[in-house]
Amino acid sequence: MGGKKKLSLKQMERARTKQEKEEKKKKEKKPASTTAPDPNNEKIVGELRKLPVLTPFTVASRLNLRISAAKDFLDQLEDRGIVQMVDGNHNLKIYRPAG
Repeated sequence: MGGKKKLSLKQMERARTKQEKEEKKKKEKKPASTTAPDPNNEKIVGELRKLPVLTPFTVASRLNLRISAAKDFLDQLEDRGIVQMVDGNHNLKIYRPAG
C-alpha cells in the first residue's frame, strides 16, 4: 500500500522553477563551430592582435570555436606570419602577435 508521498505546493513550485532554468540553459547554449575562420579576415585578426598572448583556449573562447579548430587556425596564422610561436610542446603552444 502506501506509495510516494504527494509533494507540497512549495516543493512543486521549486521543482518547476528548477526545470525551467535547466531548459533555459539548454536553449541559450549554442554549439561551437568546428571549422576555423578565414585567416584573411581582418576583423578577426585585428581582434587577436590586441591580445598579448594567444593560446588555443583563448582563441577558442573568443571566437566560439572548438579547441581543435583554434589550433588549426593558429597554425594557419603562423604560416602567414601573423603570429609567432613563443613556447610550446605537443600539448600546448603559446603564440604572440608578430610585429
